[in-house]
Amino acid sequence: MRTQRFITIVCLLLWTATQLHAYEKRNLLQTEADFEELKFALVMGLKWVPYPDYSDREGWDAFLGDYKNEYIRKGERFLGYEWKVVKATDYLEFGRGGDRDIMQKPFNRNNVALGALFMAEMAEGKGRFVDQIINGVFQSCEMTTWALSAHLGLQKIGGCFPSHEEHVIDLGSGNLASLLSWIYYYLKPSFDKVNPLISKRLRHELQVRILDTYMNENHFWWMAFNLKPGGLVNNWNPWCNFNVLQCFLLLENDRDKLAKAVYRTMTSVDRFINYTHADGACEEGPSYWGHAAGKMYDYLQMLYDGTGGRISIFDRPIVKNMGEYIVRSYVGNGWVVNFADASAKGGGDADLIFRYGKAVGSPLMMSYAAYLKESSAKDGLPSGDPFRLFQTLLSREELEGMNADYQSPVYSWYPETEFCYMTNKNGFFVATKGGYNNESHNHNDAGTFSLYLNTTPVFIDAGVGTYTRQTFSSERYSIWTMQSDYHNLPMINGVPEQFGSEYKATDVRFDPKRMYFSANIATAYPAEANVKKWVRSYRLEKNSLKIEDSFSLNKADKPNQINFLTWGKVDISVPGVVTVEVNGEKARMTYDKEAFAPAVETMRLDDPRLSDVWGEQIYRLSLNAKKQPLSGSYSYTITTIK
Repeated sequence: MRTQRFITIVCLLLWTATQLHAYEKRNLLQTEADFEELKFALVMGLKWVPYPDYSDREGWDAFLGDYKNEYIRKGERFLGYEWKVVKATDYLEFGRGGDRDIMQKPFNRNNVALGALFMAEMAEGKGRFVDQIINGVFQSCEMTTWALSAHLGLQKIGGCFPSHEEHVIDLGSGNLASLLSWIYYYLKPSFDKVNPLISKRLRHELQVRILDTYMNENHFWWMAFNLKPGGLVNNWNPWCNFNVLQCFLLLENDRDKLAKAVYRTMTSVDRFINYTHADGACEEGPSYWGHAAGKMYDYLQMLYDGTGGRISIFDRPIVKNMGEYIVRSYVGNGWVVNFADASAKGGGDADLIFRYGKAVGSPLMMSYAAYLKESSAKDGLPSGDPFRLFQTLLSREELEGMNADYQSPVYSWYPETEFCYMTNKNGFFVATKGGYNNESHNHNDAGTFSLYLNTTPVFIDAGVGTYTRQTFSSERYSIWTMQSDYHNLPMINGVPEQFGSEYKATDVRFDPKRMYFSANIATAYPAEANVKKWVRSYRLEKNSLKIEDSFSLNKADKPNQINFLTWGKVDISVPGVVTVEVNGEKARMTYDKEAFAPAVETMRLDDPRLSDVWGEQIYRLSLNAKKQPLSGSYSYTITTIK
């Protein structure tokens, strides 16, 4: 049983890995207010809620504005919805074959239906949706767990099958619990008119599954209460704590109990902020920003509201830096810098970015949010969890009045996380990184780069495929997207980079005057690579990107291989020249034809998470060294073709 539990926990997110990550004990929230100050500051009696009461129909009409009828129509589609049963075998499938979607799809469909029905009732206010909401609430209450099958390794008993003897707070249970807490807050009187046992049952389930579990358990890794030196804290921490905070602020009316719970969340979220570098970069990539820094903002905003504005750390530089990362990682036309498991497409939630930017006083974030809003094809119906949805409705008019004068920064340098972005007036956007090979959602990619021409990615980071059990297990680095030889990096003596905290870039430098980035990546390779030094450098000039590898080896066992990933049309027919054409953008890379023989490997993409971004295939261009010197340098120059 112990072995099974260990394997399952490793499968979740490689959370138990030890890292050489700088952890700075800032404890900003605990410094801002001690327990007694928090207790005094709490706004009791639910008077902190800034949204209209259920019975305030004029208030809701004004709050929803033109969206009112759309919410009603969306809810009407679920009036005849048949609530899905998550079967026992749906949970078991994660352990049997690694498929998590079999369990998550019916669970998520139910939650989407419940959220739509709730908003429809809030919009209409006539009780027409109440019975079906009750059905959804009852369905939820009857489930053994609200946690996802992939996360049930958090049970003390481990495994992927829910235990009736304990409860788990994960992303799934937290999201549903926060929705149910808002439903309880707004619709308890309506439920009681039908039968008081309904709201009584819901309140009981929220108490035992979330409130009691949060206060009585310390073993959930994301809480970070038992964090060991070098331990990892990622987006789960602010995400789960935010959901828990909503439940307590909406359900707990005893000041002493509420203060203990809220202060506990503060000590936990402090550990996330302590883990984050002062430069504010999200090592998990832009796709995770909304769940990491974005959820931290949600948490801080709710804490601000729940204490009448008395507890706030929005003025701290690290909080602002964490927000601006999402702006600086945006390339343009929907493309973003996608190191680690992040997707290359995105840009972020404009409304969330605007609120965050306003809170921290960032004109960059607010103008970027206005730019995203203006450039989006359609102003869709605000959606998401109730808090974000309600906050969007509160701020929508202010965002609409913002000037969309966003300009991409010339460069962004994160000296601690070791991300570097460089641009020029001729359409080049270069993203490089140092880092180490045990970051959250890690790929073995220390020293890699991506190149975008006029916002189009040309030399790329593939990203990650659909998550399965293997993605977060000891088998992770058997997946090609995780390996350094499928990033824009060398195989030295036939050896790729290695996973582990000790495998990292060193001597990482950036000179903004020269637009020059360099890193010694020899330290990211294992001993069998027999490499003493390998300095990978990037210099962005007016009309080109120059890349150089300067190296020294102990032995020359096998020819070096320099790999590049790209998509579109690749031509290696001319010795010394590679041409790449992608969506109308053409690039030429020159190399020493006497030193290398080129080869192209086609990577078929049958995973929709990859093919939805890149199409049916991408290519690995390999420059295979013809000689085996112990030292020397290689250079490659990329220019545009008009």
